Amino acid sequence: MCGGEKMMKPNTITEQLHAEIEQTPEHYRPLLLRLVHSFREGIEEDAPWLNAAESFREGWKDIKAGQIYAIETLWDDIHIKTD
Repeated sequence: MCGGEKMMKPNTITEQLHAEIEQTPEHYRPLLLRLVHSFREGIEEDAPWLNAAESFREGWKDIKAGQIYAIETLWDDIHIKTD
């Protein structure tokens, strides 16, 4: 998340998206739709979304390979710059 943002429930984010759309002038909405559509297509091309079965298989492979970490360590060293 970007600085200052807090975790939001999906329905809250959807509601905010709807509110932003409603505030967008009608004549700009076709462009907004194109932007959202292009964004979705772009992220699907970069990292195709796995279905539930594929996701489970990937997770199971990680477990069998020992590529697991304690949840308590999830955010350890998150502040370290990588550039």
